[in-house]
Amino acid sequence: MEIGIDSFAARMSGNNEQAASDTVAMAELLERMEYADQVGLDYFGIGEHHRKGFLDAAPTLILAAAAARTQNIRLGTAVTVLSAVDPVRVFQQHATLDLISGGRAEMVAGRGSFIDAYPLFGLNLDDYDELFIENLDLLLKIRENETLSWSGRFRPPLHEQSIYPRPQQQPFPIWIGVGGTPRSFARAGALGLPLMVAIIGGETHRFRPLVDLYRESGLKAGHSLDQLKVGLHSLGFVASTTQAAHDLFFPGYAASMTRIGKERGWPPTTRAHFESQVGPTGALLVGGVQEVAEKIIRHSHALGGISRLTFQLDTAELSHEQLLETINLIGSELKPLVNTKISLV
Repeated sequence: MEIGIDSFAARMSGNNEQAASDTVAMAELLERMEYADQVGLDYFGIGEHHRKGFLDAAPTLILAAAAARTQNIRLGTAVTVLSAVDPVRVFQQHATLDLISGGRAEMVAGRGSFIDAYPLFGLNLDDYDELFIENLDLLLKIRENETLSWSGRFRPPLHEQSIYPRPQQQPFPIWIGVGGTPRSFARAGALGLPLMVAIIGGETHRFRPLVDLYRESGLKAGHSLDQLKVGLHSLGFVASTTQAAHDLFFPGYAASMTRIGKERGWPPTTRAHFESQVGPTGALLVGGVQEVAEKIIRHSHALGGISRLTFQLDTAELSHEQLLETINLIGSELKPLVNTKISLV
């Protein structure tokens, strides 16, 4: 199993009153990306947000900077908000990143969990799903064809237009990022694209029917099971002991989720809710190395097997030093333990 990190380039320096400047926060993020490579992690993903508190509005620029400082780790998005961008430019940016990184770039394409990009770029939220479907269609056609003609509803047509540069990897890896919408799972399967499932709450095993739908749709469309890879994006944190992980993670997690909850109508996050989420079937991967490794194995089994697991570490407003330590534990201890356990199953 590949194990990695996802970051939203959150502008914070820990549970204190002194927040890092944007310049310092970006430098620290790049240091964490470089360190993730050094400790042997497989993937580092950068999200895309267009709101205060996040520095990831241009993720491929961050990834390109990391590509120049790393050797082996794969670098990609988590997620590219494909509904709100021109697929031609997205392809060009990622192809360029692939060349800079020597063939280590990827993309997770989705619609994002916030709607800020839509009014910012003059898009109508009523077209939310249609924009994604059309842009994904064009993106995949560009990936397959150096020169193409194409027409759609939202973008001017292309007439025998050649698109450059071309990436080193053929085909360039494009995953589909999904939340909990059945048609999104079915669409990814029908297209034969790998699936990244974002599970940030609830019980992970409850997503099994949707993952089954993805695989069934893929097999029905003629794709092989090897092609239908499933990844899991989870909020998490690993510390020296389970109690230490819980105590360090909870305050910032509660503050962050309560803040988002005010926008979405969620109740304030309580310690009791948190404890249910770090329990055996809850979505949060927070604890000591042994506990989290066992939980990853359970999640993989519950979903019928996963190929990649990414920890989203930004949520709990942890310090740079705390994040470096958890990256070290994930790379040096947790990843080997998980893969040893998988090999014994």
